[in-house]
Amino acid sequence: MAGHSKFNNIMHRKGAQDKKRAKVFTKLIKDLQVATRSGLPDPEMNPALKMAVIAANAANMPKDNIERAIKRASGEGDGNAYEEIRYEGYGPGGVAIIVEALTDNRNRTVSDVRSAFSKHGGSLGETNSVSFQFDRVGAVHYPAAVSDADAMFEAALEAGATDVDSSDEAHEITCAPDDLHAVRAALEEKFGVAEEAGLTWKPQNTVPVSEDKVQQLFKLLEVLEDNDDVQTVSANFDVDDDVMAKLTA
Repeated sequence: MAGHSKFNNIMHRKGAQDKKRAKVFTKLIKDLQVATRSGLPDPEMNPALKMAVIAANAANMPKDNIERAIKRASGEGDGNAYEEIRYEGYGPGGVAIIVEALTDNRNRTVSDVRSAFSKHGGSLGETNSVSFQFDRVGAVHYPAAVSDADAMFEAALEAGATDVDSSDEAHEITCAPDDLHAVRAALEEKFGVAEEAGLTWKPQNTVPVSEDKVQQLFKLLEVLEDNDDVQTVSANFDVDDDVMAKLTA
């Protein structure tokens, strides 16, 4: 098993990543506020905000919460000013990790992230110390049930995507960052609203992780994702299917 999105799906199924709804909403509210400040407060005129609203709806956030977050960010309330920060480092087994955060307290966040790395067998590096091992791409996710692999592949390429990875559980469509909103819109016309869409870090190559390092690595990723300031975590690990079977048994 390779890639962090698949790790995330497995950990969700196991329940180890079953965060309280309040924590999920905290992250989504930050996304809504940052997206609102990046353009107009109208989702139809602000692609970043539209994606944030879609993500909030997918998490069953009440409409009032969404509208309140947008109003605060557009000057109709006392919304916090969040700063976007990227952290990079290595986890157990030499796995490269990129952490993206939104924070109103840089010192608190860097302290928490550094502590997570050091306590779980990793080390926090400098900016750009690992990002050269990843490509910045747009990604659109659909559950496998919406289409067979061939039909999704054909539709995605026609929409302007560069690659499609289909499994028994999901379709992951990738594209150039600037093409994300056009690709998402084209696919949604055919398959309905995407389960998830946004910019992500795609590993150029993966690092095999030995069985004795896997649990420590997954614990680090779990702790990072559980931090309220952390929005996304990307990693370039590859874990043997037999090892994953033992972990998920």
